[in-house]
Amino acid sequence: MRFLCLPGAYGSAKNFGVQLGPFAKHMEDRGLATFAFTQGAHEVDPPAGWENYFGSRPLYRFIDGGRQGQGDDPFEVVRRVRHIPRGLSPEATLRLFSKRPDGQQAADFDWTPFRDALDRLLRVVEDDPEIDGLIGYSEGAMMAACICAEENRRWEEEGIPRRIKFAIFFAGTPPLVREGDGFVAKLADEHGTVIGIPTFHVFGSNDPLVYSSVALYNCCDPDAAQLYDHGLGHLVPRDADNVEQLGDTLSDVITRINNEQQAAATATENAAAAAAAAAASKDDEPAVAVVAVAVANEYITSSSSSSAESTTASGSSAPSSAASSAGSTTAESDLDSRSSHGLESEVVDGIAKIHLK
Repeated sequence: MRFLCLPGAYGSAKNFGVQLGPFAKHMEDRGLATFAFTQGAHEVDPPAGWENYFGSRPLYRFIDGGRQGQGDDPFEVVRRVRHIPRGLSPEATLRLFSKRPDGQQAADFDWTPFRDALDRLLRVVEDDPEIDGLIGYSEGAMMAACICAEENRRWEEEGIPRRIKFAIFFAGTPPLVREGDGFVAKLADEHGTVIGIPTFHVFGSNDPLVYSSVALYNCCDPDAAQLYDHGLGHLVPRDADNVEQLGDTLSDVITRINNEQQAAATATENAAAAAAAAAASKDDEPAVAVVAVAVANEYITSSSSSSAESTTASGSSAPSSAASSAGSTTAESDLDSRSSHGLESEVVDGIAKIHLK
């Protein structure tokens, strides 16, 4: 599987390669994946006092924050979230941020820069036929979720097959879904599933924005989504224990998806050969060829949906690898009370699994 990797705000392809380095090397060494890196188109300066925090320059964002009226303070949301009452659902918490601190509704966005950013990333995927997975961190995870949601919308409304077969989100945020000339946040408590492919959600129970990761999980297919708590903050885990556990957990899912893609390719070749043989030897029975091609097309166009169903086993039970001390903090978190759906949580070998009721 080849992943397109999207960094967070004030990041770059180069710096994200360093952040993701231990995980990427582990996955490559096991023969599970290869990685391509991209970055935002808007070069930005780090905020005052944080010049060395985000890594070497140049730094980029996918979203032009200045034009969206978001200002130059990347931690304004973190400061606001610390004052939110505990016990609110992830969706309710996110809705609070659709308003300004004075309680008034935020002004309408100019969606042009966001639309341009999403369309540019969709072209990156289209231009590399080997890309079939996404990895995003923070702002990059939100953009990756938007790609998945847009592909899901095209599949459901236009019948266009999805390119992306699997997505991994580090500290993610629910996607904005294209609607008319703008975009709408379609949260799970109102709209249900908006991402229908297998997904893997990596978060830290000490992340002040953890509610956002859970809200993203809630709007993905519950039968094909998994959660992993590394017990840390708003970061990509790089320690050996978490990296190895992530590799063990993802091995089954990626292997299954790779096998399905190979099976689809084999089925296509066999159907094409059968159609050609039937057409050559039985000119008086053209229906045989038509049926063979129809079966192959049906298999291909349904492969995205079937991959979600076939990963249910790995998505509904935790892996058997040894738990890290960081991951074991999940039992002490209160994520099971945060979803408006209601959540059932369990910790098996230190790996968090949170299920929609």
